[in-house]
Amino acid sequence: MKRSHVNEIIREGAAFIRSFGYVLPPFADLTPEEMNARRNELNGLIKARLGWDVTDYAGGDFDAKGLFLFTVRNGDAEDLKRGSGMLYAEKIMISRRDQISPMHRHVVKAEDIINRGGGTLAIQLYASQADGSIDREARVTVPTDGILREFAAGDVLKLAAGESVTLMPGVWHKFWGEGGDVLIGEVSTVNDDLTDNVFEEQIPRFSPIEEDEAPYRLLVSDYEQWLTS
Repeated sequence: MKRSHVNEIIREGAAFIRSFGYVLPPFADLTPEEMNARRNELNGLIKARLGWDVTDYAGGDFDAKGLFLFTVRNGDAEDLKRGSGMLYAEKIMISRRDQISPMHRHVVKAEDIINRGGGTLAIQLYASQADGSIDREARVTVPTDGILREFAAGDVLKLAAGESVTLMPGVWHKFWGEGGDVLIGEVSTVNDDLTDNVFEEQIPRFSPIEEDEAPYRLLVSDYEQWLTS
């Protein structure tokens, strides 16, 4: 992705989020220069990979296949192993109309996906086989706002504003907005986007960036390169 496009997406995404009355934390407004100047103070934020995240999964067409995310809080994988401490994470995301977030599952993370407003959130669902691959025959059961619902393999669950679904590790899913862009909340166990996403396609989670202009805000995938210790 071009940095200029990423910058534009962040500006548009921030405005869309504000339009629903959702207020991002103050660190969302830090410039790259401010983050570098406060590098030591922000070490916890950087380690937890909190902040902006834009991906087109290296496909080159963000409007067709992509996702906008902001990680608000995130615990520690070591705490999760011990079973005590900060075991949770929270994201706010935007799925544009007809924009696919491709089929994937998680190894560890359980997540609530919540339609916070906008269009309808469509989620295609599959169960896993014993080896973790997609089971294209088995039915899949998921809680929607605490109520168990059963779907045939490949059925599409549609969530209106305010509705949610709980996806346990191993549940394959892809999603997109119908009828308009969708503001999505995610509440989950500790999030590790470096190791915990298994995609049906051989695609990367993060996109390479072509630096055609200076970054407006750093992405979580920029931290290692842009922030000096």
